Amino acid sequence: MTDTSTARLTEGEAQAPRQNRLHRLMRYFPLIAPVLLWAVPCWVLLHSGQHWPLPVALVGTALFALGLIGMPLAMMRGHGRRQQDRAAIIGDTLLGASWVLFTWSVLIGVLFRLALIVAGVGESQDRARIVTWATLGVSAVLLAWGYAEARRVPRVRRLDVQLPRLGAGLDGLRVVLITDTHYGPLDRTRWSARVCETVNTLEADLVCHTGDIADGTAERRRAQAVPLGTVRATRARVYVTGNHEYYSEAQGWVDLMDELGWEPLRNRHLLLERGGDTLVVAGVDDVTAESSGLAGHRAHLAGALQGADPDLPVLLLAHQPKFVDLAAADGIDLQLSGHTHGGQIWPFHHLVRIDQPALAGLSHHGTRTLLYTSRGTGFWGPPFRIFAPSEITLLVLRSPHLPTSP
Repeated sequence: MTDTSTARLTEGEAQAPRQNRLHRLMRYFPLIAPVLLWAVPCWVLLHSGQHWPLPVALVGTALFALGLIGMPLAMMRGHGRRQQDRAAIIGDTLLGASWVLFTWSVLIGVLFRLALIVAGVGESQDRARIVTWATLGVSAVLLAWGYAEARRVPRVRRLDVQLPRLGAGLDGLRVVLITDTHYGPLDRTRWSARVCETVNTLEADLVCHTGDIADGTAERRRAQAVPLGTVRATRARVYVTGNHEYYSEAQGWVDLMDELGWEPLRNRHLLLERGGDTLVVAGVDDVTAESSGLAGHRAHLAGALQGADPDLPVLLLAHQPKFVDLAAADGIDLQLSGHTHGGQIWPFHHLVRIDQPALAGLSHHGTRTLLYTSRGTGFWGPPFRIFAPSEITLLVLRSPHLPTSP
């Protein structure tokens, strides 16, 4: 007979060194990443066979070196203790620009150069210079387009969602989802007001905000958040915390949203009734809440559903899609989440998928649970959205049951 406890122990001991090595590697990632983001484009654009005149090569290399030094310094001043908004804007913009340059330096520097070689276009120096100009051109266009996409009022994404347990009286219930507004160093007070105006055109029964309201405390970003108080809903406006609230005194955001007329669903629920049928609308704190050290803050699904009739359909607000594993195990009908931004700047979505079970849109989990993941209403950090447009979401809930004849 095999001693399974011993086998599991041996397996755990084998995995421990691998996990420790991974943790050690991740410690150095903040140091390695900026070097790669700036050094790779520098090499591809300037030193891989172009033979630029010496002044061009020196000036270009100096600019990349300045970016490599300036970006971390600006981000530390902007997002560290000093919280200098101007420094944060510079650092975040350089981060986004370097990511785009890095991505397209690799793609164009390898694939396009290979295509030129196969096609027999030019000599080695000519091909290298074509790659440089193509990379700079594509990056400039994408950054300009991505900036416009990030700063625009999001398009409305509309879809019908059928919930098998939803009563006929609730058929057609209009739920609007906004999330990840990320009010921050770039003042977006006017943008915030226009987003709220757009939400009000949708004639929502229920409006939900699934967290990451801002980067900064409620006191500091209050002016940008105040337009949320103008949002209208016939039934309720509900809110749950995101992970970024826990970087910026989360309780202050809970209090401000309450002041603005939104109902914070902190591990609790409310009942939405119409036409003789009832929907449980529940919410949980973000999964990072417990590690924040704030008293009473944690993600607690059992607490959110305490006292609710288990036969009623449940709409759950949870900031991160990965909470859906717990939601599916509990038979939740529909979870609404944000957090992913749809990747925000392609191809960052590949990294998001390592941590989250869904990137954007509607997905099925378990036997009953649906998850809708929004790409977010605002943007975080770099003021760019590339192949990941923002959204305001209108979900029309549908019942499979026909209304009872009078």
